Amino acid sequence: MTEAIARVHIDTHRPRTRYSRMLFGQFLEHFHRQVYGGVFEPGSPLADEKGFRLDVVEALRELRVPVVRWPGGCFVSAYHWTHGVGPNRRPSYDKAWRVEDPNTFGTAEFVAWCRLIGAEPYICTNGGTGTSQEMSDWVEYCNLPDAGRWAKVRQAGGHPDPHNVGYWSIGNENYGDWEMGAKGAAEWGRFVAESAKMMKRVDPTIKLFAAALPDLDWTLALLRAAGQHLDCVSIHGYWDGLWQNNQPSDYATCMTRALQPEAAITMTEHVIAAAGYEGRIGIAFDEWNLRGWHHPLTADWPADIAARDKNDLNATYTMADAVFSAGFLNSCLRHASTVRMANMAPVVNTRGPLYVHPRGIVMRATYHVLWMYANLLGEEVCDAYVDCAAHLPGEGTVPVVDAVVTCDVGQGRYHIVLVNRHPDHAAECVVAIDGVTVDGAHAATQLAGDSPDAYNDVDQPNRVFPAAVELNFHDGIVELPAHSVTIVEVLRSSA
Repeated sequence: MTEAIARVHIDTHRPRTRYSRMLFGQFLEHFHRQVYGGVFEPGSPLADEKGFRLDVVEALRELRVPVVRWPGGCFVSAYHWTHGVGPNRRPSYDKAWRVEDPNTFGTAEFVAWCRLIGAEPYICTNGGTGTSQEMSDWVEYCNLPDAGRWAKVRQAGGHPDPHNVGYWSIGNENYGDWEMGAKGAAEWGRFVAESAKMMKRVDPTIKLFAAALPDLDWTLALLRAAGQHLDCVSIHGYWDGLWQNNQPSDYATCMTRALQPEAAITMTEHVIAAAGYEGRIGIAFDEWNLRGWHHPLTADWPADIAARDKNDLNATYTMADAVFSAGFLNSCLRHASTVRMANMAPVVNTRGPLYVHPRGIVMRATYHVLWMYANLLGEEVCDAYVDCAAHLPGEGTVPVVDAVVTCDVGQGRYHIVLVNRHPDHAAECVVAIDGVTVDGAHAATQLAGDSPDAYNDVDQPNRVFPAAVELNFHDGIVELPAHSVTIVEVLRSSA
């Protein structure tokens, strides 16, 4: 038998984990062209009567997006939700991003848009310049049927029934000095405790998260002060930081960072356990993307705003983004007992899977990865181990092959994700179920560009596109193309 560089061991006798579909969530922020000119464009021939871009709606329905986080992000740290409700709205100056927001897309519009694409709304509250009272009033506006001042404001605004928003977060990155209203660890814990108490007094059924870090000092203090009120801690990750200088890392460099998301998850799990909340409090990785958003901050204000257009250069989003995103999702699935939600940041434009322009949309390479995971996996994560003898050159020891295995409940059908991170070389891999190698031909879906730098654009929208293929296992070995993501379906009887 030819010596393969990797072996995937699947053990069907060990417990399986039912993962949450909330792992395939999205994020929408009032930044540049995500909302206005992105999901919301009144007057566009591609929009409905409410201003929602229908081509975007259709594309996100194909992703089966389960949840969307909104309105920020840094935007929320100075956002007052009352400015975006009711009939008499006035523009506000957005101190986070230094532009004027018209407030025409507010809470009611966000909830309506979520319902249109089939997603649950997830609201992140102002933990910067906001107050506990303001947060709990927002819950009152959204969720109380008819009691209280703010429920009556909702009703007067044409929404007699509650919005029933089940997911809420207190703050966004309030640990960072870049955030409006940044706070220290001890201060944050007390603030979250009081805010959570008031929010759950209004609606005790809500799922409540709070901004945290994969850091012992910050998150342990948070959980000691407020853990009794929380369902998840919220962590973020961008692994190619381009905030001030928009020079995206090449494929090889991005792959050297492929293990960092799982390290952040593991560290956060340890902190939760140290606080005594193991099994009770989960993790929401509610902002994640390979690429950090470009938003330089200098004295040249007009140039800084214009520079944000660089986020929309489709050439940035290559197979590096696709392969890295697959690895991120694999990490969440491997930790499905603790990671209960993940939200790619953002859903459109900037670094998102969809590029939206006045004449249509472009599905970037990451869109197709998200589609594969949303539509081709089984319901449970199986116990699997990847033994890979080959590692990528560069920093650290990143295995060439990554894998995760899911299965249908009680049907003996396995959906195996196989990722080859190598930029140039195919990888031979053995897949074995309970020690018996898989053999023969099996239906699969495969995403593999003609180059590691391949990308989709307005004039070449399908250069990177998932293909239905027949994956052949010869003597137990399957060959995975370079820079590829493959999901293959295998029946138990095939091993």
